[in-house]
Amino acid sequence: MRIEHLSAKPDRAGRYLVRFENGSTMRLYRQTVEDFSLYTGLELEDAQIAQLRTAAGQMSAKMRAVRIVAASNVSKDDLQQRLIRKGEDPQQAADAVAWMEDLKLVDDRETAAQIVNRCAAKGYGLARAKQALYEKRIPKEYWAEALEDYPDQMDGIVEFLRSRLKENADERERKRSVDALLRRGHSYGSIRQALRQLDLEDEFPEE
Repeated sequence: MRIEHLSAKPDRAGRYLVRFENGSTMRLYRQTVEDFSLYTGLELEDAQIAQLRTAAGQMSAKMRAVRIVAASNVSKDDLQQRLIRKGEDPQQAADAVAWMEDLKLVDDRETAAQIVNRCAAKGYGLARAKQALYEKRIPKEYWAEALEDYPDQMDGIVEFLRSRLKENADERERKRSVDALLRRGHSYGSIRQALRQLDLEDEFPEE
């Protein structure tokens, strides 16, 4: 099959449009274009077309993996699942993750530490940090190390309650404040301890 047109410039995603004589098209990254020495008028056998499609899929998965990792902290498993949800072939997604790991661009241990640090910086409780690790598909073998030095959040809980509970706050406002802290991953025991510091413990219902 002959290449009828190969664009001279890439699109915004960095891909070149290839149109074949039968009207079908491919969008290829520069590396793939150069690897196959493509140009307008080139004749390709069916086997070469198949190889080109495979290479295009592999490069697409790799480039998408780079974009995902650049945008957020992800584990290997999370990255692979995201690639599949975006339409990448499962095997090519797995290969892209392995490629990223070889380049030291994805590391579950480092990602676990970054997730926990971010949770601590936001004043979340330990339970919320564990939830974040679970949602990011971090293997549990890295949890203990990442959570080992999780900072005490008592001062933050006290300040949160002090800012939310003004004088004569009604029961509904008090309950909202406690529920908000629970959603942030703080234990009921820690919240009660903070309430004692503010001499408010007796105003809250039992767990």
